Amino acid sequence: MSLDRRSFLQVSTAAVGLVMAEAAFARIAYAEGAAGTLRVAIAKPAGNLDPQSHFAIWAIQDLMFEPLVKYGKGGQIEPCLASDWKIEDGEKTLHLTLRQGVTFQDGTVFDAASCKWNLERWMGKEQFSWMNCSKYFESLEVVDDYHVTLRFKEPVLALMQELSYTRPPRFLSPKSVGADGKFGEPVGTGPWRQVSADDTQSVFERYDGYWGDKPSYERLEAKVIPDARSRVAALRAGEIDLIGGFWIAPLTSEEAKQLEAAGFSVVIDPGNVSLVMAFNPDRAEALKDQQVRKAISIGIDRAAISQALYHGYAKPAGNLFSSALPYAGEQHDAPVRDVAAASALLEKAGWTGSPIRSKDGKPLTLEMVVSPDAVPGSRVIAEVIQSEMKEIGIDLVVRSVDHASKHTDMLEKKYDLGFFLTYGAPYDPFGTVVGLCLSTFKNDVEGKLVTDAANLDPLINAATAATGDQIEPTIQKVYDWLYDNDAIAPLVYVPSIWAHSKRVEGFTSPVTEYDMPYEKIVLAD
Repeated sequence: MSLDRRSFLQVSTAAVGLVMAEAAFARIAYAEGAAGTLRVAIAKPAGNLDPQSHFAIWAIQDLMFEPLVKYGKGGQIEPCLASDWKIEDGEKTLHLTLRQGVTFQDGTVFDAASCKWNLERWMGKEQFSWMNCSKYFESLEVVDDYHVTLRFKEPVLALMQELSYTRPPRFLSPKSVGADGKFGEPVGTGPWRQVSADDTQSVFERYDGYWGDKPSYERLEAKVIPDARSRVAALRAGEIDLIGGFWIAPLTSEEAKQLEAAGFSVVIDPGNVSLVMAFNPDRAEALKDQQVRKAISIGIDRAAISQALYHGYAKPAGNLFSSALPYAGEQHDAPVRDVAAASALLEKAGWTGSPIRSKDGKPLTLEMVVSPDAVPGSRVIAEVIQSEMKEIGIDLVVRSVDHASKHTDMLEKKYDLGFFLTYGAPYDPFGTVVGLCLSTFKNDVEGKLVTDAANLDPLINAATAATGDQIEPTIQKVYDWLYDNDAIAPLVYVPSIWAHSKRVEGFTSPVTEYDMPYEKIVLAD
């Protein structure tokens, strides 16, 4: 029954008391419901959640699907659906002990049979040959209900690291795939079960049958907010509780500063992704000269880039990878800008004159291709570098393109200078080294950061074939070659930036940019 204002004024005192009591109860119930829901921003709809597809938001899959092992801080491999493991036969045999007492969210038992079914969906398939454990897969043997043995044709580099990936290695219920083999429903063993999903949000409820530590709150809503400004406004308005993550809903350092000033909690993690500038000597003759490459590198003020784009949050880089990653190699200090030394190198290389240097009547003009869609803030960085290059006599032309064009230009090498982002944990260091630096590895997405079939390829092949104690010294030779030849210009280690409301307590940044940071969070009333 609804009451208009006149009718309300005519009710008895007892009725008024009842209405007020009901209203108070409703407010309490609403508050309890809100306190039990974490609201996270995502930049786009979650997509097809099949772990063996390549379309979904990684962090959404992370809520439901678990791997055999987890990638921990510093690259430590931690148990998950596998409680123990043993590698034998020159790293060609993996014995797995599966965790007992685990069920999928539809009640199906996780055991050796469901493990085998999942692994055979992708292991040994051509589509997944970019992973060594799939490329070299030989056989799978079910020993008993909770023991499985995998055998490989060759030693698998970073085997356990690969098994921690979000896709394709994570596990879904055999009942979630139809008789035709097509993916149906997203049903995993994880702590969250999907309730609904559309283009506006994905809603999850806590799976109380979860084998591990359960979240302290009952519901998680991933709200689709494509526009960055709208995401910040939603946090300010109390419509969401958490925002951030490079692959989830990116937050710029400028926005983080504004939110921090407004009283929101901002968490800056050093991250494990590097922003690197590539030289393309195949297009620009001048870049074949190491002296020119070195001059450009030491002509860049990395601290200024950190300040301009990241408000000082980013650490200037002296290496392809930061020490946050395993096998990152000997760490060098980031080059300090030295205009005099850069100018001297260019003079020595035969590039003279001013304001723009020239050689054999040809000006030292280079083109930098950037895409703010692909690499956020790259236009700002390019303009900083453009100004700095002018001071040492290089005419740098900046060309902005959209995301798709950037990929095309990089693949077809239609640039002189360009930006690349390393893959980050858990894929690095070998993901980036092989994917972006090995000439024989087919990469139809980003193109190549640097290649040298004669000199660099043998070093990479030796590193990827190494085992045990030989891995570190062999991959160090790759890093040494890159450093000694000024083959690339690492710029900054990209920070991971998050912001959350006062409702969120206990937040910690995820170990990788592919994880959803739901763990350890407690929601205040």
